[in-house]
Amino acid sequence: MTGSAPQAAPPPAQFDLQVQTLIIGAGACGLTAALRAHETGQEVLVIEADAIPAGSTALSAGLIPAAGTALQHAAGIDDSADRFAADIQAKAKGENDPALVALLAQTAPRVIDWLHQDKGLPFSVVDDFDYPGHSRRRMHGLPSRSGAELIDRLRTACDTAGIDIISQRRAQTLYWQGDRAYGIRAILPDGSTETIGADRIILATSGFGGNRDLVASNMPDITDALWFGHSGNQGEAILWGKAIGAQTAAMGAYQGHGNVAHPHGILITWAVITEGGVQVNRHGHRFWDESQGYSEAARQVLAQPGGIAFTIFDSRIAAIARQFEDFKRAEAQGAIKTAQSLTDLAEILGLPASSLQNAVMDRSPSHPDSFGRVFGDGPLSAPFCAVKVTGALFHTQGGLCVDDLARVRLANGSVAHNLYAGGGAACGVSGLGDAGYLSGNGLLAAVTLGFIAGGGAT
Repeated sequence: MTGSAPQAAPPPAQFDLQVQTLIIGAGACGLTAALRAHETGQEVLVIEADAIPAGSTALSAGLIPAAGTALQHAAGIDDSADRFAADIQAKAKGENDPALVALLAQTAPRVIDWLHQDKGLPFSVVDDFDYPGHSRRRMHGLPSRSGAELIDRLRTACDTAGIDIISQRRAQTLYWQGDRAYGIRAILPDGSTETIGADRIILATSGFGGNRDLVASNMPDITDALWFGHSGNQGEAILWGKAIGAQTAAMGAYQGHGNVAHPHGILITWAVITEGGVQVNRHGHRFWDESQGYSEAARQVLAQPGGIAFTIFDSRIAAIARQFEDFKRAEAQGAIKTAQSLTDLAEILGLPASSLQNAVMDRSPSHPDSFGRVFGDGPLSAPFCAVKVTGALFHTQGGLCVDDLARVRLANGSVAHNLYAGGGAACGVSGLGDAGYLSGNGLLAAVTLGFIAGGGAT
């Protein structure tokens, strides 16, 4: 599809089509909003730019953090929304809006229970390893632990409910006047256009990581990183927001990832680190405290010679990582190397054997190492495993400011009468840079704000 940049304009005298609730984007946010809106009796139409709904959700691990769910309770995990909110704020060093953090943390268990119990999505709690920054095991995922399964099951639920999803319609113009949205103009594959009027519009267009100009102007330190997100993340919501005078915040916040198999381009779960793995550079030296998190790992890895690192772990950790489809795919493609000794592994990787030996074996179960990391587990043991990785930009975390009904806030202090935003289109809770990203923040904002926006009324 081609066309000019997203823009805002006064509404036309007549629309080609009129609906009650129009949702732009069929990712986790848009489809959650659609399911919620439909069950409250709204007439819903979802438009999607791609031929098949997938988006950023399909590229993720599909894990959603929530505290106080029925699944946690059944697993004997004591957790609460307040504890979750405290963890979010601790990771972001208090840089988030406390009201937004509380809103997302309090809504998340309701959404997970609803998707699991009412919509039939077979969630379970990831209970065999801990994610950095989470004080409880609260990641909820589907059997394959993949975002592709999450988007497929949400789409199936929408199909079962009879919700209309029209693909290959990229919204270009937002029709806006006063404090109200009236509809959109969309581009079709053949270059023609159609206009859709709506009583309510929910922006679920994700972030702006695929728009290199917006990335360069808002987060220059990650401009040259591998873009691992969805190419459709062009920042339409941000550009429309600018045109209508909407508030934005945290535009320099993003989710990075420092564990993408190179050159295969496959995400390697951070469980290989949290369970005791380490990262070394081309010289076989460790270069940072890996326990800080995978988002800030992107900059750390990219700062190494050639923007490359090697993640070192063992067969025990690999067995845990195999619950993720991406890891199994990486193994199938030969990205995971295995050897019976660190000397042999060093030869396979082209690293100095003595340096690798020192990097892997120099660990204490009780005292911080020179980088400040404490290894609570035993040493790695044969067979040893490794994967060559690079750093990547996964998703932007800044965006439109919303109120507790997910309505877009305007710069003049008012709110848009009927324009909502969620997921990557809205400002998330990941602080102001990359270090504030807590695992699962992206899908947390997607499903919670989608749920809230979907249940709203004009």
